[in-house]
Amino acid sequence: MIGKERKNKRIYLDYAASTPIDPEAAKAMQPYLDEKYQKFGNAMSVHSFGREMKQAVEKSREEVATLMKADAADVFFTSSATEANNLALKGMAWANRSKGSHIIISSIEHNCILRSAEWLGKQGFDITVLPVDKYGIVSPESVERALRKDTILVSVMHANNEIGTIEPIKEIGKICKDAGIAFHTDAAQSYGKLPIDVNGMNIDMLTASSHKMYGPLGVAALYVRKGIKLEPLLHGGGQEKGLRSSTTNVAAIVGFGKAAEIAKRKMKSEQRAQTRLRDYLINQILSRVADSHLNGHRSKRLPNNANFWFSYIEGESLIMHLDAAGIAAGTGSACSSMSLELSHVLLAIGLKPEEAHGSLRLSVGRFTKEADVKYVVEVLPEIVENLRKISPFKGSWKA
Repeated sequence: MIGKERKNKRIYLDYAASTPIDPEAAKAMQPYLDEKYQKFGNAMSVHSFGREMKQAVEKSREEVATLMKADAADVFFTSSATEANNLALKGMAWANRSKGSHIIISSIEHNCILRSAEWLGKQGFDITVLPVDKYGIVSPESVERALRKDTILVSVMHANNEIGTIEPIKEIGKICKDAGIAFHTDAAQSYGKLPIDVNGMNIDMLTASSHKMYGPLGVAALYVRKGIKLEPLLHGGGQEKGLRSSTTNVAAIVGFGKAAEIAKRKMKSEQRAQTRLRDYLINQILSRVADSHLNGHRSKRLPNNANFWFSYIEGESLIMHLDAAGIAAGTGSACSSMSLELSHVLLAIGLKPEEAHGSLRLSVGRFTKEADVKYVVEVLPEIVENLRKISPFKGSWKA
C-alpha cells in the first residue's frame, strides 16, 4: 500500500526516454514563439525576417557541430533521430548501390536502425547483424571479420539506449576507415553526455538528438562527412543543401543549439554528479534487493544509466507500482514499450525471456537530486517483494 507521504511525490528517472527542456534553452526559443519579438518568417526567404531566421539557424548549427568537433557545414537538421538514422542507412544504400549492397549493423541497435535495415533487406540489400557479448559490447574484431568487398556501410551505436553500454566506436571506425567503408554511429543517447570528436573517433556519419540532452522535441541532426553521398528521403524545396527538404523549424533548432552550448559548459561536472548517483543506485539496489542483476557493463556505461533485471517479476507491473509511488522509470526502450514485446537488446545479451520481462531502467539527469535516488532505493525493495508474492513466474521459474 502506498503511504500518504508518497502520494505527492513526482520523481523523474526516465531521462533516457526524454529530458525536460533546460530553462536556458526554453528562454532562447521564446523570441521565436512570441509575435511581439518580431522573430518569425521562413528561413529561405530573402527579406530581413527570413535572413534573421537563417542567421539563428546557422548559429545553432555551429553550436551543435562544435559539441561533436565537426564542421558546421557537415551538420544537417532533421525532425528526429529516427529520421536521421533512416536517412543515414537508406540514403547511403540508395546513393551507393552501384558500389555494393552489403550493410553491417549490431543486434542491439535502436529499432529505427533495425527496421531500416530490415526494409533495405527487402529491397535487395544484404544485411549482416553482429552479435554482442553479455555486456552488450560489439567486438571490433567481429566487425573486421564481417567486412566484404561489397560492404558500403557499418552502423554501430555509440551507447545503448536501454542498458547504457558504451561501444568501442573509435576502434570500429578505424577498421572501417582503413577499409574505405563509411561508418555511422547513432549517438542519440551519448551526444551531450560523452565527449565526441568525429575526426578523432573515425566517424563518417553521426546522429544526435535534441530531446535526449535538454533541448526541445521535434529536432535532431545528422553529421555527414564531406564526400559521403546520400540519397534524400524527402524531396521538395531544397532546404539543408537539398539533403532534407522541409520548412525549417527555427524555434526548435534554436533550442537545440542552446542545449548543445549548455552541454559543452556542463558536461564534465554532470558526468561526475550523474555517475555518483548512478553508482549509488546500482550498489544499493544490488545489495538491498535479492535476486537482482545489473544489465550492461559495470563501468563502460553512460553516466546516467542503471539497468536491472529482477527474478520472478514482470517489468511492466514494476513500472506501474513505481509510478503509483511517484517514480517515473522505464523498462526497455520507450519507443516500443507500449507493445509489451520482449527487449531485443536484453535477449541479445543472453537473457532468457522470463528474465528480460523483469527489467527496469533508471536514468538520472541534470535535475535529479540525491534525495530522489535515496527515495527510490527506499521504496523499490518493498515493491519488488510485494510483486513476487503474486508473481506468476515464481512457481515455474527455470534457473
